[in-house]
Amino acid sequence: MPMDVTMLLCDAAQEAGGKLFILGGGWSVIRAPHVPVPMSLAIKVAVPWDEANQSHQVRVDLLDDEGQPVISDGAPGPITADGRFEVGRPPGMKPGTPIDAPLVMNFGFLSLEAGGYVWVLQIDNQEVARAAFRVMK
Repeated sequence: MPMDVTMLLCDAAQEAGGKLFILGGGWSVIRAPHVPVPMSLAIKVAVPWDEANQSHQVRVDLLDDEGQPVISDGAPGPITADGRFEVGRPPGMKPGTPIDAPLVMNFGFLSLEAGGYVWVLQIDNQEVARAAFRVMK
């Protein structure tokens, strides 16, 4: 069973106690090119029962309209983040129940030129979600 993933663009996010705390979430347009704006991704992964108690690799990349990696003003390289996560099966949970894994990726303030962009999320080297947005002139 594939992982069910929800990914939301937001100004800021935090994970605490298995919950996502989101500030300024759900946008898809920035109206200020070349102006640093806060950007985070709030991600909820429903991990299938049979993939619990295993380490999973997660990676997110920011791509432009042409599918090329994005470099923000002053950044040393492409805008990307990666890491690992693992969830355990809670005692008493019915076998087969998916287990939530809340993840947050904070990118601070990004300064982007006008155009279209997409965050691409991969888990275990397979694309599982996209979140597109535009920077308007």
